[in-house]
Amino acid sequence: MIRAMHTASTGMFAQQLNIDTIAHNLANVNTTGFKRSRAEFADLLYQISRLPGSSASNVGVFPVGMQVGLGVRPVTVAKEYVQGSLKQTFNELDLAIEGAGFFQVNRPDGSTMYTRAGSFKRDNTGNVVTGDGDTLVPSITIPSGALKIDIGQDGTVSVLLPGVAQATQVGQIQLVRFDNPSGLISQGNNLFIESSSSGPAQQGTPGFSTGFGLIQSGFLEISNVNIADEMVNMILAQRAYELNAKAIQASDDMLSVANQLRR
Repeated sequence: MIRAMHTASTGMFAQQLNIDTIAHNLANVNTTGFKRSRAEFADLLYQISRLPGSSASNVGVFPVGMQVGLGVRPVTVAKEYVQGSLKQTFNELDLAIEGAGFFQVNRPDGSTMYTRAGSFKRDNTGNVVTGDGDTLVPSITIPSGALKIDIGQDGTVSVLLPGVAQATQVGQIQLVRFDNPSGLISQGNNLFIESSSSGPAQQGTPGFSTGFGLIQSGFLEISNVNIADEMVNMILAQRAYELNAKAIQASDDMLSVANQLRR
């Protein structure tokens, strides 16, 4: 009975983590470039009273064993890098990656980070930056007075200047990818840093032929969170939490009955 209490308590803790993860997904349903997370679990050690195939007291062997599990433990909370839908904004500097890849940005402290959120702006010097002021890498400067900005699917950035008949190329957007993007470390603000698990960043020109995604100008990639799926998962987690709580209550009731036994 005591063992059942501890086992059920691990189930309650696991479902609390599950709910925390689902709540984070739902909170970011409108976050540009957000990737949903999924909590994963594994069963704990087993208390083995009898191994399968062990000798029986009489002739023969036991065909099955006697193994009682001791609960569950969280294994990981993994990001799902599934493509989100693209939303048209008609903003020239709103960029969505269709396929694999991340934008590379430099933080004010000089550190390099990566993002799927392509809501870029121009600062007071014409540099292309994020909403937080992080500079796009490689840096691209839009000349003052530019009449139009055109960004191709291959990342070429061209502008139409006053008095010039044809567009002038002013930069080339590069994307980076990772062998294991799930190994990236989340930093908040839609930013990630690489880790030994993700592998080093591999930089290249956008295009399916190069193994990178295409850049869609005038679009943003919305969150890949599906509200209906998250609501179903939340109900299942809530019911699982309640069942584990009932298991603890049932164990307590049984222990109370045992304590009241008299000779």
